[in-house]
Amino acid sequence: MYNPPTPVQANTAQANTPTGQDAQVDERTGNEQIRELLRSFGLRTSLIRLKVIDALHAAERNGRSIGVRGVHAQLEQLDIPLSFLSVREVLKRLCAEGVIQLGADKCYSLDPQARALLERPTSA
Repeated sequence: MYNPPTPVQANTAQANTPTGQDAQVDERTGNEQIRELLRSFGLRTSLIRLKVIDALHAAERNGRSIGVRGVHAQLEQLDIPLSFLSVREVLKRLCAEGVIQLGADKCYSLDPQARALLERPTSA
């Protein structure tokens, strides 16, 4: 038997999760920071660059380092249809431009200057 949530339960659940408008505002703020980062390195913004940098930043915030396969898998989980080769090429370009670094373990990480730009408080 289905028991629909009472209005109090529904409001409590909505208040505890960043969904809807709040989630969109958080994503837009993050995207703006990544756009500013790309501009500061002289690169144009593209969806794949936004998503790749976001994946690397999220991994670092969680104390993980990831390689090409990890970035590709993370993007697949988000239903972002990018080929493995596309992800690899974007990572190589970002590395060549100094936005990210390739470690000896074949894992990528944000350059310290890039990380500082992304972790800077927003002015909004």
